[in-house]
Amino acid sequence: MDLKEKLPDSYSHIDETLDSAKLILSEAVSNTQTLFHTPVVSTMYENKIVSRVMVLREFNFDKKILRFHTDNRAAKIDNLTKNPSSTVIGYDADLKIQIKMQGHAKVHIDDQVAKIAWNESTPRSKKCYSVKGGSSKKIENPGDYDITNFEVEDGYQNFAVIIFNFLSLEFLYLKSSGHRRALHDWYDDYSSTWLVP
Repeated sequence: MDLKEKLPDSYSHIDETLDSAKLILSEAVSNTQTLFHTPVVSTMYENKIVSRVMVLREFNFDKKILRFHTDNRAAKIDNLTKNPSSTVIGYDADLKIQIKMQGHAKVHIDDQVAKIAWNESTPRSKKCYSVKGGSSKKIENPGDYDITNFEVEDGYQNFAVIIFNFLSLEFLYLKSSGHRRALHDWYDDYSSTWLVP
């Protein structure tokens, strides 16, 4: 069954918005066709918002986490070390749904979390971490950085995991007959409320 067919056509109960968000994000981990597979992750750096598209590797609602993989030489590592506050947002035009989560992220390098994630990664995914130099480093010739001769497991030294712990989730559904926006909040005790769309 197509994901769209599993979702309500309208939202009259606020619980439906959270149930749909859980379904969408759970499916997005393995479904490369949904745009939620590659949400935008935003961090802060020197009073500037820095955003990038990342691949969603895990969603665990009970633990309130999303997992992403990255190169530990990337600037986002320093960003998150200095300020763990972050936002994850995705929008799928086919579903007409936007999900925005706010919370904080923790970086894992060469620890149990990173080792487990690395061992579960495919050789194709591991290959990305064998590029010489750090991510976004200024270079003269991009061809010099093409990955040719490499040992897949050597990339582990450049591998990092980002665990994003969300404390709020905002769900927006766009429909001409009436948009719906809901906020689910876990900052203290769980609460939910409708918002003006």
